[in-house]
Amino acid sequence: MTPTEDLDAATAGPIGLPLDEDGRPLLYASHAVVHLDAVADNLRAIRAHVAPAQVLLAIKADGYGHGAIPIARLVAELGLAERLGVATLPEGIALREAGITLPILKFTPVFAHEAAAAVAHGIDVTVVDEASFRCVEAAAAAAHHRAAVHLKVDTGMRRIGCEPSDAPKLAAMIEADGHHVHLEGICTHLPVSDTPEQDAFTAAQLARFAAVRSAVEAVLGRRLLAHAANSGGVLAHPSSWLDMVRPGVMVYGSYPDPAVPRTVPLRPALSWRSRVAFVKRVATGETVGYGRTWTAPASTRIATVPVGYGDGYNRRLSNRGRVLIGGRSCPIVGRVCMDQLMVDVGTGAHVAVGDPVTLLGRDGAAKITAADLAAWLETIPYEVTCAIAPRVTRLYDGGPGEP
Repeated sequence: MTPTEDLDAATAGPIGLPLDEDGRPLLYASHAVVHLDAVADNLRAIRAHVAPAQVLLAIKADGYGHGAIPIARLVAELGLAERLGVATLPEGIALREAGITLPILKFTPVFAHEAAAAVAHGIDVTVVDEASFRCVEAAAAAAHHRAAVHLKVDTGMRRIGCEPSDAPKLAAMIEADGHHVHLEGICTHLPVSDTPEQDAFTAAQLARFAAVRSAVEAVLGRRLLAHAANSGGVLAHPSSWLDMVRPGVMVYGSYPDPAVPRTVPLRPALSWRSRVAFVKRVATGETVGYGRTWTAPASTRIATVPVGYGDGYNRRLSNRGRVLIGGRSCPIVGRVCMDQLMVDVGTGAHVAVGDPVTLLGRDGAAKITAADLAAWLETIPYEVTCAIAPRVTRLYDGGPGEP
């Protein structure tokens, strides 16, 4: 068994092809394997690092491309997070319809027409001003429910949130007029917590938030659940941990920035693979692909792989990305197409139709990480995994179970 096949042994069929959930070989070669044991290990490491703080797992954007429902089921079964966080109501509703009962917080306010659905599905909501509170109160009153909200304070990101000076008055209004709303938490967001040279800005934010929290709790006469730390905060700013942390990308095995201190060991939680579909010889001087952007400097062999930007493999990786075949790193040549890409495999090693191709993950001693792809794309690891398209089948190995 090759190193690539060994990595995905849980999903490999008798003919070496990955199997779908019904045990049949996949009908499309491009697939992603989500390693649930890696997600669990990462969450355990985070919990040990920030204890006794609670953990809210950011599971938005379909679990950063890993599959929100399988990840949520893992987390719920093993008790790895106290709460989940989503960006949209459909994300939260899908979790509820899948049987997830953990508290779910929507990170942004709801529009008035969304409030009833949030209340009906028991999704906690972020409020930022009087209007965002009033619509939740009205929806909860109409449904004869009691809804939980968290007050978002803008301490420096300048995106959403009330001004620090307005927070005590807004909290007092929610407490007085919220007959069907319970103000449960207070939060802020740290835009440069993963950037060491801007630690002074993060420290100033945290000081501002501490003062606001103190003022709000004095007005209310009770404590709120306070949270500020994203992945960068978890890794680099212990003073941001407060009552709860909100890790996202690090749970899935990537550090938010190459410069952030790696204070928590992480394991990549996703491998992306395909197969060689065709191999042909190309003569010196021949061009490859749309636009004729690559010319063969010498006679070589080109392997075509059935994956492209329609799968979320970015077109900007044309003539700059690499894949792994047989444990070797091979360059992508020519433009990445919608459904295919071409790779220069040279003339030495044997490469044949059906050979596994690793786009993201490990093949023997060689590996390609989300950070590698992000560097080639001049972006961040978040975008790499979030971009993997739905037509790329997600397979899951290392399911729930004690370590």
